[in-house]
Amino acid sequence: MSRASSRFVCQQCGYESPKWLGRCPECGEWNSLVEEVVAPQPKRQPAAKVSVTGVQPVRLSEVSTESLPRLHTGMEELDRVLGGGIVPGSLVLLGGDPGVGKSTLLTQVADVLSVEHPVLYVSGEESAHQIKLRAKRLGVTGQNLYVLAETNVETILAHINALQPVLAVVDSVQTTQTNLLESAPGTVAQVRACGVALQRVAKEQNIAIFLVGHVTKEGALAGPKALEHLVDTVLTFEGDPHLNYRILRATKNRFGSTDEVALFEMREQGLVPVQNPSEWLLSERALHSPGSVVTAIMEGTRPLLVEVQALVTHSYLSQPRRQVTGLDYNRVNMVLAVLEKRAGMRLSDKDVFVNAAGGIFVREPAADLAVALAVVSSLKDKPLPADMVVFGELGLGGEVRSVVHTEQRVREAGRLGFSRVMLARRDARALRARGVEIALDPAYTIRDAIGVVTEG
Repeated sequence: MSRASSRFVCQQCGYESPKWLGRCPECGEWNSLVEEVVAPQPKRQPAAKVSVTGVQPVRLSEVSTESLPRLHTGMEELDRVLGGGIVPGSLVLLGGDPGVGKSTLLTQVADVLSVEHPVLYVSGEESAHQIKLRAKRLGVTGQNLYVLAETNVETILAHINALQPVLAVVDSVQTTQTNLLESAPGTVAQVRACGVALQRVAKEQNIAIFLVGHVTKEGALAGPKALEHLVDTVLTFEGDPHLNYRILRATKNRFGSTDEVALFEMREQGLVPVQNPSEWLLSERALHSPGSVVTAIMEGTRPLLVEVQALVTHSYLSQPRRQVTGLDYNRVNMVLAVLEKRAGMRLSDKDVFVNAAGGIFVREPAADLAVALAVVSSLKDKPLPADMVVFGELGLGGEVRSVVHTEQRVREAGRLGFSRVMLARRDARALRARGVEIALDPAYTIRDAIGVVTEG
């Protein structure tokens, strides 16, 4: 009989090594290799003849195109991020920082669905009494909501088979373990094996399953990337612990659009969807303040108005500071270089602080022009017109480039009472051809944009 052996597995990418290494040669992570015991493999048996009875292949033209019935969570924002609701038989991974509200959100969803269907909430981190205390705080009654404090995946699957819930929540997947492996919970092998077992039950019995996942100190989902490929939808819950607002983002969705975003407000009674996020993001904006510019960004299919703030001060350091919050640091540095080279703005002896207000992270280059004008406004101590929205990509030659979804951005600006929009000249021509009524200030280069601002 063969003896059990051990191997070292990277907890980030799943790379295997016969000996311990300080740095994973596959993904470059430090101290990520953990020893796992490998059970002895039984002797291989001769391959038996495979039967073709059971599920048969069908022609693609014969497959029904009817839309899948979805389960509505009672939160319109969450349904939109999921693509219209929860798809039966789907496997969803929800990740986020500790205390951001993952368990609170899923408890509220489970309460809504338990009105008409049985729902199972499995926790490997809390007892049933602790879950009850949270449910009481949230006002959750849940007559058909069943709670289970268990970490063994075989036991969890047995209860799912017996109860046949419409939704099962496993909080969290890093605490579950299977008897087939001897490694500790949370290791690559355990997470992968438990994920595959839960996926099989979800697909075979048409049960929607939510997996709660931990995140690393860098903010990425912990565990192997194979888990993200395994699930149907990956949701990330973001939020500043000092603020009451949370952002739910879909980074993968087989049943809907990706990069959709929903905003929630954390209250004592739980999470409440924010119906008008643009209005909330601008609610504390100070009018006629130098260094403040409103830009229009796209989060999935939704336009959002965000305030970009800049503060430029004289630096007393040999190397001036560049501090960026809520925007890409390298992108902001590129904008500052374009301002200095193409617009003649001296910034080499200035400290520059740039911030996207409201705790949202701006990822698209359409905010380049807003960042540039916010820096110029602070440098010259002259505010921009309070009724103006600015968006456009900035090229290295100082040109203002067009962006996508301009009409949606302009429509959102007009809805919130803004009467002027500065954008690329090409986008302005296209919007005028469509009969857009809002005043447009086209800019071909960054010098044109600065001239429009300084003149009025």
